[in-house]
Amino acid sequence: MEERLILAINPGSTSMKLGVYRDTELVAKKQVDYTAEQLAPYKTVSGQLGLRAGTVGEFLDSLGLREKLSAVVGRGGVIVPVESGAYKVNELMVDRLLHRPLGQHASNLGGVLAYQAAKPLGIPALVYDGVTVSEFGPLAFLTGYREVIRLSRCHALNMRAMAIRAAREAGSSYRELNQIVVHMGGGITLSAHRKGRMVDILLDSEGPFSPERAGRVPVTPLLRHAAAQDLGPGELIRRTRGQGGLVSLLGTNDAREVEKQIQAGDVKARLVYETMAYQTAKGVGELATVLEGKVDQIVLTGAIARSQRFLAWLIPRISFLGKVVVLPGEDELEALSQGALRTLRGEEPIHQYTPELDRRGERELLELAMEEYERDLSPPGQME
Repeated sequence: MEERLILAINPGSTSMKLGVYRDTELVAKKQVDYTAEQLAPYKTVSGQLGLRAGTVGEFLDSLGLREKLSAVVGRGGVIVPVESGAYKVNELMVDRLLHRPLGQHASNLGGVLAYQAAKPLGIPALVYDGVTVSEFGPLAFLTGYREVIRLSRCHALNMRAMAIRAAREAGSSYRELNQIVVHMGGGITLSAHRKGRMVDILLDSEGPFSPERAGRVPVTPLLRHAAAQDLGPGELIRRTRGQGGLVSLLGTNDAREVEKQIQAGDVKARLVYETMAYQTAKGVGELATVLEGKVDQIVLTGAIARSQRFLAWLIPRISFLGKVVVLPGEDELEALSQGALRTLRGEEPIHQYTPELDRRGERELLELAMEEYERDLSPPGQME
């Protein structure tokens, strides 16, 4: 089988992670951390393009492998809702990422940097499993408030990579299994995978609290608190997303520090940490209903999957639902490169980013879901 050399690019808010893989083997890896002074001149993420392109160029020049690359893959940014898997980066996607993103995040530069590196070489530029992957079934969109629908925003890259790996290590295929994946990092996000499609999720604002997220908070008390404290939307978001969870309750976002507090006999720390495990188990149970209880695997991943204490509280509450597989940590570069490799080998399709797709928003997805729901209700042959 022909060997492929793949460059993976993962821009972070203050860093760049780069890796070159020969098929599944890591050839070289580098992380560049930018100082506040380096980033200060740039008012937007797109303004950092030149700085970060220079980092990519220096990395490739140091290796002398530029002409041997088979493809370049970047972290997917905040664009319109897309299918899981690989998309070929084109000028339309570059325009969306640079000038019309649906949110400001460094990952918006992943596809642009891949395109700039790949185009002169005449090789594919790809993005893979960006944060806007949306494969919701018709029942997953609505809320009880007409003006708000549920969004699919999650760590699809790591969750799908771990689901694929867990299936493979079990001697099966991702497209043959029903899985629940729990990504436990600064936020805790859960996803339900039915035969190779991520059909529903619990956002880090919908499920358990986590090191930095408040998770699911009762709406009425939260609104009353915001009104009493005169908290605007921006401050409320900051408190629930960056200063919630362990930060709010214990003053730290480091689960290892919480474990030290527990070891020292801190009862409150134990209660908070065990409650986080308890709520995570509830989230698994909630998504098990999406799969009608037919759960082949429950995959636990992310940094907190290394905590034996946390796992000892979590696993007994969920193991009756399906086989629990623990795959700690995450490696986004590897996930990107392996996704690209599967597409180059023809194991997965390469999706096209079209003008029709570029015009699609969450509301359009809801309309498509309603059409799907109506088709499912219609007797065979009644509708075209």
